[in-house]
Amino acid sequence: MGNLRINLQDLLRQRAVESARIEYKAGWNPDAIMRTLCAFANDFENLGGGYVVIGQDCDDNGRPVFPPKGLASNALDKIQRELLAFCQQIVPPYFPLLSHEVVEGRNLLVLWAPGGQNRPYKAPSEVTTKLKQLHYYIRRYSSTVQAKGETERELLMPTASVPFDDRRCASASVQDLKLPLILDYLREVGSGLQSKAADSSLHELGVQMGIVDGVQEHMVPRHVGLLFFNEAPQRWLPGAQIDIVIFPKGIARGELLENTMHGPLQQQVRDALRYIHNNVVQQKTIKLPNQAEAQVVFNYPYAAVEEALVNAVYHRSYEQREPVEVRVHPHGIEIVSYPGPDASIDPKSLNAARVIARRYRNRRIGEFLKELKLTEGRSTGIPTIVETMRANGSPAPTFSTDSDRTYFLVELPVHPAFDGEVTPEVTPEVTPEVTPEVRLLLALTKPMNRQQLQAALGLKDEEHFRSVYLLPVLQKALIAMTIPDKPTSSKQSYRLTPKGRRKLASLQL
Repeated sequence: MGNLRINLQDLLRQRAVESARIEYKAGWNPDAIMRTLCAFANDFENLGGGYVVIGQDCDDNGRPVFPPKGLASNALDKIQRELLAFCQQIVPPYFPLLSHEVVEGRNLLVLWAPGGQNRPYKAPSEVTTKLKQLHYYIRRYSSTVQAKGETERELLMPTASVPFDDRRCASASVQDLKLPLILDYLREVGSGLQSKAADSSLHELGVQMGIVDGVQEHMVPRHVGLLFFNEAPQRWLPGAQIDIVIFPKGIARGELLENTMHGPLQQQVRDALRYIHNNVVQQKTIKLPNQAEAQVVFNYPYAAVEEALVNAVYHRSYEQREPVEVRVHPHGIEIVSYPGPDASIDPKSLNAARVIARRYRNRRIGEFLKELKLTEGRSTGIPTIVETMRANGSPAPTFSTDSDRTYFLVELPVHPAFDGEVTPEVTPEVTPEVTPEVRLLLALTKPMNRQQLQAALGLKDEEHFRSVYLLPVLQKALIAMTIPDKPTSSKQSYRLTPKGRRKLASLQL
């Protein structure tokens, strides 16, 4: 692969980004492609721009067809020269990053078009004609359309400026971006850039990843680069941390346990989730009268906590100094971030779980979190929290803000079985806490691959799943690989060992 920041196969199969941010072109069609590049540059909904894949045809439903049609090898240089000339016709000039890729023996040109720093942009309706008519273009779902009327006026408003996470940090230098963190990220997301990293300077990598900006003689990092690729982002962005406070006996008793997560943003999220998982989340097995199967419940379903915390990190403002706060009380968990939801979100829709965000406060943070598979970023956060709490038998979560939208509060009530309350018809018999080790064994009813097993446990973060669940059980030989001589095989699955079956049989569940 070339210098794409994300895995091309994930991109083509729409696993890395949503379809609204990808456009496939079977051939070099400069008029349509330049309109789409203009739309991605305007990034009207702050989704992070998008990608144009030239040489890739698609079916009637917009899904890529394999093998792709491809581009003739002798046409690649001509296309790139014309692209450079046509990009000059966008006002102000806008140049996407280009990568030559080969898929199933066919040539593709992939254009990465992040949201521009100088929006709004205009482009000719037809760059190939002498008479040029300039228009503003935006993305509407998976189509490029001309911005007209109220949409055009909104695009021209000052509020349509570049989001804070994508702005330059003039007080930092490119050297403040740490190469080992960048390389770890590229490996984790399977980026084609990792193969060229050894021959690229930090400046070149930063430009290709969109985390460095400026003129050649004075390049500086963008805020998003410092958040993900520096060990102490709070040096430039005070409050870029997660505070966890546990009140074991309630606020009135005065006892508390405090922990603050620092470091790169992805590390903060994972450390906070691991801390909550190990110190807060509990599980009970309840045997019900006249029912053979026991009911397994959690005081807080981990997936709901994960979704709420990642959403807070994603949607908070990094211009404000207040950190994300997680408060754990005997009656529930509160996760608060500042400020409140964007003005495009109707507050009445929050507790109805019908949130439709027209734009995102941190388009680049969301992009990196999605590539790390820490969030889906498709307005699914609140519905996922609601459904996960319901499936666990927990009281419904609540979502609130004030009239000025100065904060956003998520409250996850504790399950009644952990609060001394049970439904009238149930008298629970509680067994000891079920550990992550036992949870994995219980889920492995048949050979399953990593993705299936992780989904069965309701976990999103692959690193957390591997470190807390999978590796400890493998090391204890409670499960085994089905293809042990090829640990990284794409067909790898896991099965219970005789030792694992004995372990399950010894549990009185």
